[in-house]
Amino acid sequence: MAGLARLGSGLSVAARQVWAKHDRDEDDWLPLWRHLADSGAVAGLLWDEWLPAQVRDVIAAALPGGLKDARRLVVWSAATHDIGKATPAFACQVELLAEGMRKVGLEMPLRGQMDDRRLAPHGLAGMVLLHEWLMERYGWRKRSAWQWAVVAGGHHGVPPSPSDISELAARPRLLRSPGSAGAWREVQWELLDACAAACGVDERLPQWREVKLPQPVQALLTGVVIVADWIASNADLFPYARKAGDSSERERVEAAWRGLALPSPWQPAAPNVDPAELFASRFDLPLGARIRPLQERAVQVADGMAPGLMIIEGPMGEGKTEAALAVAEIFASRSGAGGVFVALPTMATSNAMFSRVLRWLLRLPDARTDAGARSVQLAHSKAALNEDFRALTWADLRATRGVQPDEDSSDGATAELVAHQWLRGRKKGMLASFGVGTIDQLLFMGLKSRHLALRHLALAGKVVIIDEAHAYDAYMNSYLDLVLSWLGAYGVPVVVLSATLPSGRRRELVEAYSGTCDADAVGDATGYPLITSAVRDGASAVHEVPASGRRTEVQVEPLDDDLELLADRLDRELAAGGCALVVRNTVDRVLQTAAYLRERLGEGNVSVAHARFLDLDRMRKDADLVERFGPPEAGGQRPDGPCVVVASQVAEQSLDIDFDLLVSDLCPVDLLLQRMGRLHRHQRGAGQSERPERLRQARCLVTGADWGAVPVEPVAGSQRVYQRSVLLRTAAVLWPHLTGATPAERSVRLPEDISPLVQSAYGPAPVGPPSWQQEMDAAHARYRVHIEKQRTKAESFRLAAVGRDGSALLGWIEAGVGEADDTPAGRAQVRDGVESLEVLVVQRLADGTVRTVPWLDGGKGGRALPTDAVPESQLGRIVAACGLRLPFQFTIPQIADQAIAELEEEVIPAWQFKDSSWLAGELILFLDENCRTRLAGYDLTYHRDDGLEATRVE
Repeated sequence: MAGLARLGSGLSVAARQVWAKHDRDEDDWLPLWRHLADSGAVAGLLWDEWLPAQVRDVIAAALPGGLKDARRLVVWSAATHDIGKATPAFACQVELLAEGMRKVGLEMPLRGQMDDRRLAPHGLAGMVLLHEWLMERYGWRKRSAWQWAVVAGGHHGVPPSPSDISELAARPRLLRSPGSAGAWREVQWELLDACAAACGVDERLPQWREVKLPQPVQALLTGVVIVADWIASNADLFPYARKAGDSSERERVEAAWRGLALPSPWQPAAPNVDPAELFASRFDLPLGARIRPLQERAVQVADGMAPGLMIIEGPMGEGKTEAALAVAEIFASRSGAGGVFVALPTMATSNAMFSRVLRWLLRLPDARTDAGARSVQLAHSKAALNEDFRALTWADLRATRGVQPDEDSSDGATAELVAHQWLRGRKKGMLASFGVGTIDQLLFMGLKSRHLALRHLALAGKVVIIDEAHAYDAYMNSYLDLVLSWLGAYGVPVVVLSATLPSGRRRELVEAYSGTCDADAVGDATGYPLITSAVRDGASAVHEVPASGRRTEVQVEPLDDDLELLADRLDRELAAGGCALVVRNTVDRVLQTAAYLRERLGEGNVSVAHARFLDLDRMRKDADLVERFGPPEAGGQRPDGPCVVVASQVAEQSLDIDFDLLVSDLCPVDLLLQRMGRLHRHQRGAGQSERPERLRQARCLVTGADWGAVPVEPVAGSQRVYQRSVLLRTAAVLWPHLTGATPAERSVRLPEDISPLVQSAYGPAPVGPPSWQQEMDAAHARYRVHIEKQRTKAESFRLAAVGRDGSALLGWIEAGVGEADDTPAGRAQVRDGVESLEVLVVQRLADGTVRTVPWLDGGKGGRALPTDAVPESQLGRIVAACGLRLPFQFTIPQIADQAIAELEEEVIPAWQFKDSSWLAGELILFLDENCRTRLAGYDLTYHRDDGLEATRVE
């Protein structure tokens, strides 16, 4: 910092007159040299106090001088990032400041005389100037120079493309005005020479000339420069000349850094790798519980390998999450990771995991005795509605002016965990040390979107945990494989969790991360539970794990898809009480089934659970399910009488619920096994003696298909959700059990049969009766075409693979999605499809009164909402928590367009002001007194207990 503090002292009058920033309100300005010095100083502090060692090591590995060279490079990259502002194309924007520059010999046209100045944005201009300077001053070759100069080019989020460079090359007057080109060059070179000397790179650049800067290093440098620039551009932290006072440059930077108060990264201490002691100190184990074999073996494997990729496959309820967190701690202590990110399939699973991770964090030690607060982020679009997350984000009267319009300006502080004010918002949230979020947040690392380098920087410093890996389709997996290859290139340790994976998918994950794979060992492994380990460009291995002793035999049988037949069977099975779970593949089938069963079994004995509820109602539903059907130690009130829950796929994951009997639509075998994991999940008395006698044997009735057809014919709704080929192969591998003559033949043994069933269903060998094969072959051919279409479609906005030749990141995200990463459009890109249309639901009464829906708990229901003003923050938050995803019909383009048009006609103008942060830009669905409305040709009816039902208007 000492050299940068003196950067302006030796400059010419002309160089000191070049401006970087202008405050129109205060009529104040900031000289370019000062902003460059500020940015470089901030970059140095980021390197010293904020960047995890894992990131620093990646940059250092590319340079001959290691960490010392790497720090110099980071500071110099930040100190030169805005050199493109020393050009006529930029300087002409403010006439008063431009005239000051003309007076010292830097001539330039008026702004109106430079219509093509948009072709020289200052990032591109700076990249070109740096490139010229490296070649002219230090004799660098053209190709090598681009690898280093591209960092300046990409500091506003989009690295320039070769066509951008060509357009600018044809207009040299945008860089240096004719008539004073010499003066411009002298000032540009003077500033660059001064930065090189101040940063200590003037003597290193000749040695760096032959260095190939790998693409991961270019991306990390760009990310650090973006962060440094954003901090140094904050006028509250770095005031302009008039407000700067008499403080020295060093005092100016130190005061800004204290005011920012960024939490330092986690520095994990090497944990005690005695597995039992480690788990006892980190997790709330039930009284008398012992560490499970899968958990113990995961810790042992992690302790014996270099940080890399670990895939943990094990049955439901084996504690894979706790194993992953323990492994993450071991990996981080060796790799220098400064945090952990956990990725899950949905917001609901993310919210549930967030609470668990917070409890773990409070017990997690740090190598530093003076470790301060840890920054934490819940990364999904509705994080602000999560109570645990909000508890970390206390409102603060301080407000620091940022440079990004989407950032939240409140501050947060608790004794140990904080959602830091500066690290919140759509672009910066992932920079927090610890995060839990939807898988989208990880997949965005492979989406060509603006400021992508920030997301790479954020994830390159962490251990990444990917949960429920079996839940992602081929489209999402194409993004995931690409992301894994980048994570491997950064040396990021990754832990993948799954109930079980097809052997081919396991091999793909290893190959994506490591670049190589022992195909025989990894692909042919049949043990279960199973741990697979791999390192970048190194060996992979598999480790079979003994089962924990927890096992369940589930007798399966087919049940024709007939509601009367289902009702008769449930009536008989639940005659002495008991709890049954009926899982349907579509919400429409859930509602139809529940309505029929209520008529037969009684209104109070049947409830539903699916995703088509208001957010608050969905949370209430989930809590109710865990309260009634959770583990015995939770102390919930399990129903005594007959009870049926009809649910969609929301019952497959995240909820620790336990039923006596399961009825499931035919679905992919790995998901069916997940559903079976909700059957006799916990021990209830010796030999399950606390369950009704008839239900002490676990049974699963498989329905949703015509079992008499050849081959079996799944119902139409299921084929809309899942591929026909996958459903047929599931039926085929289950056929020996479904048609078994004895209880033993009908039994699926958990966990022993999990892996064989999955490998057979997804493997290449023929399965099922011979009479099925012709139709199954045709369905599989259609499935292969579908998979290829998915992969091809994913390529549209997917990032290129990691370049291994040191080529520059020119055009890195060209033809990308712009700002649409964490938005509905962005999520649709990584999830193969149009995002479900989401609305906020309120009631509008006949007299025009608008209110929150009346049944909400805690005084939230029936609250009047103003229509001539922005609702106060508390009311706005209640409305925002009543989000609802409309049914799949509203993803059909013409219906979605019509619905949006109709909803926009109902917009309340007063709610659209920017200071209405909860409601601005949202679509509002108004229900009448009976909770009904009509939208885009559908009658919509909402019930607090059943959710939304949509009926096409004839």
